[in-house]
Amino acid sequence: MIPSIAFHKNVSPFSALVYGAWRMADGADTSAQTALTKIERCLDLGITTFDHADIYGDYRCEALFGEALKLKPSLKQQMQIVSKCGIKLISSQYPDRRVKHYDTSPAHIRYSVDNSLKRLGVERLDALLIHRPDPFMNAHETGACLDALVKEGKIAAAGVSNFSVTDFDLLQSAMQTPLVTNQLELSLLAQHAFLDGSVSQCQQHHIRPMAWSPLGGGRLFGNDPVAVRLRPALQRIAQEQGVDIDAVAIAWLMAHPAGIVPVVGTNQLDRIGRLGDALKVKLDLETWYALWTLAAGKEVP
Repeated sequence: MIPSIAFHKNVSPFSALVYGAWRMADGADTSAQTALTKIERCLDLGITTFDHADIYGDYRCEALFGEALKLKPSLKQQMQIVSKCGIKLISSQYPDRRVKHYDTSPAHIRYSVDNSLKRLGVERLDALLIHRPDPFMNAHETGACLDALVKEGKIAAAGVSNFSVTDFDLLQSAMQTPLVTNQLELSLLAQHAFLDGSVSQCQQHHIRPMAWSPLGGGRLFGNDPVAVRLRPALQRIAQEQGVDIDAVAIAWLMAHPAGIVPVVGTNQLDRIGRLGDALKVKLDLETWYALWTLAAGKEVP
């Protein structure tokens, strides 16, 4: 059973693994009943936190998730919902847009939050994240808007995604409420956030980073040169501990003292059922660094 963890003092406990809903509207069967089956499978395992963004599935994933919850509304009380906003896609749903761009204006943030609440069928988001750093952001206006949304009860807390240390500090300096996370690309195949200060900053502020694409977007299982170099070691550890290699890769993130929360997404029910295997894996310090070294292609200085 995947445990709940103290994510931040300003929000309800999250599950130690988060289910990412970005693929929920993919595939041949995108019925509400199938989506509900995936949601219930997660909840049965103790995965109670679900990660969304307004743009996922070309703006369809939140609505599908909401349709699934209409089939069993009582599930809303068992979960925490995170969503993101700030990216505007070129989409048939918004035919007037000429270019993909970012918009972190108060008007767009409020528009996105109201739409997310409506599509998901909930009264509050447990966290709203600004999806990408916006080079055109007015931090004082964006920060004031996020503070106001917290005070109004539309969101329990605000955070960011993919923000550099300086972008994080800029937005936080314009806010009264604390940013509660930075959702970063973190995996054996993406080590940069460990080195550029992003993970260190999360520890400094006593917040847990969330890790998107913890399996390298599936590259861990393909012909990526780093993955090929890593796989024998991952397979050996997996065999010793009775799990698959994806569990070892996720456990590698969870072993870090920053308290990383992986965001995992799969449409396959059998793989959802094995997500908890990551908690069974034990990695000592030298094994952690052995995998780091293989991924980096060189020993630490």
